[in-house]
Amino acid sequence: MNSLRRLIVILGATASGKSALGISLAEKFGGEIIACDSTQVYRHFDIGTGKVPREQQRGIPHHLVDLVEPHEVFTAGEYRRRAIGVLDDISSRGKLPIMTAGTGLYLRALLEGLADAPERSEELRTRLRERLKKHGPVYLHRLLKKLDSEAAAKIAPRDAQKVIRAIEICVLSGERVSRLHRRGRVGLAGYAVTKIGLMPPRDTLYARIDLRVQQMVDAGWLDEVKNLIALGIPPAAKPFSFLGYAQLRRHLQDELQLIDAVREIQQATRRYAKRQITWFRRDTDVHWFEWFGDFPIASKGAAELITTTL
Repeated sequence: MNSLRRLIVILGATASGKSALGISLAEKFGGEIIACDSTQVYRHFDIGTGKVPREQQRGIPHHLVDLVEPHEVFTAGEYRRRAIGVLDDISSRGKLPIMTAGTGLYLRALLEGLADAPERSEELRTRLRERLKKHGPVYLHRLLKKLDSEAAAKIAPRDAQKVIRAIEICVLSGERVSRLHRRGRVGLAGYAVTKIGLMPPRDTLYARIDLRVQQMVDAGWLDEVKNLIALGIPPAAKPFSFLGYAQLRRHLQDELQLIDAVREIQQATRRYAKRQITWFRRDTDVHWFEWFGDFPIASKGAAELITTTL
């Protein structure tokens, strides 16, 4: 155990205080922050993705933020590759890597590995999207059923994104998706991982989410969206589908009153938090704290846990 490098993972729903706890622990233990968030990897999209402003980072280095432009494709596999490099660099300098994880898929990709599936093919995806537009999602699902009936049975016919990816894997690899997944994965090696989960009371979390959304708007979120449009970032760019950005675009297009946009964002964020909690609660290796990460008791409890496991 002592020969292994250490990795601290702070996980939980949006607005639970992961960043605040991460910075507090980094100050105490000489650590650096690694973001595990599928939205924060995109440049220019800042307020709505919850990036910690530089003036609030208290001099603690933050990694895996602002990696790609809005039009670029970024996958869980790419996150894993970059995260391993950052982990090894931080550890080699005698610092403690502290990961703040809101995206469960990225965290699983890093810790458990991914199936040995082929990379995306935009040419094939374009052809499949054309068929989707012409024939509909049920047609594509029937195609997948012919290629891999077991995989098709696990994917809803109208979940076009997953159907397209499954077909892509079958075509490019020449194997069934289900068979690739059964081969197993290679997890993160050489690290002892301590997972700290934040699970404040649900009603209090939801109230904080509502407040946080309003604070983001007050901090200039709408102006940020105006600037993104002025930069020429196309509406189809993936980050414009993130929580809040779609609603604020609709407001700027006179399709939605600002007060209604804010309410929609608050409701959608509460639903997202619920999904995050459901995902993370499946993990039996988490030390759960029933506090927000910016509570002194959370910092004290997490520090004691880390000290006992170092």
